[in-house]
Amino acid sequence: MGHRDDSVDAQWAVYVQELATTLRRAREDAGLSQEQVAYRAGLTRYTYQKYEKGESRPGRPANPTLRSMLALSQVLGVTVASLIPPDAPDLRIR
Repeated sequence: MGHRDDSVDAQWAVYVQELATTLRRAREDAGLSQEQVAYRAGLTRYTYQKYEKGESRPGRPANPTLRSMLALSQVLGVTVASLIPPDAPDLRIR
């Protein structure tokens, strides 16, 4: 079985930063605070803040669940697709 290399991890980190920016902009466009979005989506404020920073733990890129992304899209009044950045990195193990 293959494994991911550092370049894939780096690509994922860049991609997640784009997601973080998209989340922040959608929240600001909705006129909501981080706390309001987190509460309405059933997340802790800390977790949502981490999503907007693009990390899950210090030094580790975020990887929100589909359930979280769906809840966030509903709270923000946008589609899940509009939150997901285009040009996703190829994450297949080769």
